[in-house]
Amino acid sequence: MSNKLTLSASDRIAALLDDSSFVEVGSYVTARSTDFNMQETDTPKDGVITGYGVINGKLVYVYSQDASVLGGAIGEMHAKKISKIYDMAMKVGAPVVGLIDCAGLRLQEATDAMNAFGEVYLKQTLASGVIPQITAIFGTCGGGAALIPTLTDFTFMTKEGSKLFVNSPNALDGNNSAKLDTASADYLSNNTSLVDFVCEDDGQLLAQVRTLVDILPSNNTDDEVAECADDLNRIIPNLDGFADDARAVLQNVADGNLFIEVNKDYEKGMVVGFIKLNGATIGCVANQAKDGGAMVTADGAMVAADFVKFCDAFSIPVLTLVNVKGFVATVDNEKVIADAVAKLTYSYADATVPKVTLVMGDAFGTAYTVMNSKSIGADVVYAWPCAKIGTMDPEMAVKIMYEKEIAAADDKTAKVAELKKAYVELQSSAIAAAKRGYIDDIIEPDATRKRLVAVFDMLYTKNEDRPYKKHGAV
Repeated sequence: MSNKLTLSASDRIAALLDDSSFVEVGSYVTARSTDFNMQETDTPKDGVITGYGVINGKLVYVYSQDASVLGGAIGEMHAKKISKIYDMAMKVGAPVVGLIDCAGLRLQEATDAMNAFGEVYLKQTLASGVIPQITAIFGTCGGGAALIPTLTDFTFMTKEGSKLFVNSPNALDGNNSAKLDTASADYLSNNTSLVDFVCEDDGQLLAQVRTLVDILPSNNTDDEVAECADDLNRIIPNLDGFADDARAVLQNVADGNLFIEVNKDYEKGMVVGFIKLNGATIGCVANQAKDGGAMVTADGAMVAADFVKFCDAFSIPVLTLVNVKGFVATVDNEKVIADAVAKLTYSYADATVPKVTLVMGDAFGTAYTVMNSKSIGADVVYAWPCAKIGTMDPEMAVKIMYEKEIAAADDKTAKVAELKKAYVELQSSAIAAAKRGYIDDIIEPDATRKRLVAVFDMLYTKNEDRPYKKHGAV
């Protein structure tokens, strides 16, 4: 049984989809195996309800595991039902939403169940980048089943009751669930990038899934644009006061002030998520300087890289907000930072969707270069007047460049200030970068929304050819 008294498998589907829109597929399927007297066990629908319906009028396919049937364990026919839903979804170009409450592999079916897992993995792999895949975990999702949400694009968990693990906490050497619950939503959302959204209960989770499905395209060729009720020329006074709070900037510029943030708890210094501008979905990546994002971590770079890859796969334009000074300097971070930043660089450079960057504050060194600068393929780069763009903090730069002159000065503080002012004007200001063509325009912060709406509208028909290759290897 499910480890939480919550909505039933059918109730979850009813709450997820528009009223009376669900059409079940495979309702008469039961287990085929007769080993271990399985024929004497009642397995209605073989433990999973499958079918299709609509969310705000948008077609989606859904499967919901029933923990009252053999604990929701996946067997041969159970997996075949899920695989069939994937086949149908890919044919018509519609998202798949999986509602998980699963005891893992069905032991009574042994190798048939093992093969069944593989068939589901294969369908998920084929669907990746073709249709959005969303998983919501309500109960247990352990062992081989843990790969199912990991192979999807977005994963939801509830704070209480849902568990995601390959090895249970009690199976880890020196650990138990009371000591450290490595399967809990709290642990996973704060320590891994596996969980994108953590919700209070089933109702909130299903409502958030509906919101996410609504903002995402149905497939990788979908170009539908919704109507925009917000003022396209809306002025936002004092927006530059939020230069260190990218989350607030995104909420302010978005249609209806709606920002759907992904992986909010994992790496707080790198903000990723979705907004709409003039009705079009935009993927957003931003340095959250307020929460330490002025120094990029390996985790932050990996989260951003994966998000940009998803956006590119589904032709979602990317907006990048920059306020960055460099990379975090710790022993642990140093082990993986080069690889993570290389993947971020590759994701941006490889993406052919419209790419716009706004420098809100600092933009220093390689950390700025890899945040979708002009040099790695940004289509348009804007800056606020207060932006500083250069190799490093201007004061540090002049102290290195003019060490002897500063040492010989009677008033060293005044000398540093004098040299810093000259250096900023010559090398580190938004004006200096714009004169060299690295910034396309310097925009007033209060006009940010209307300028972003206009530039993404201009880039709507972008078509960029790349050298032929099967795929990259970074």
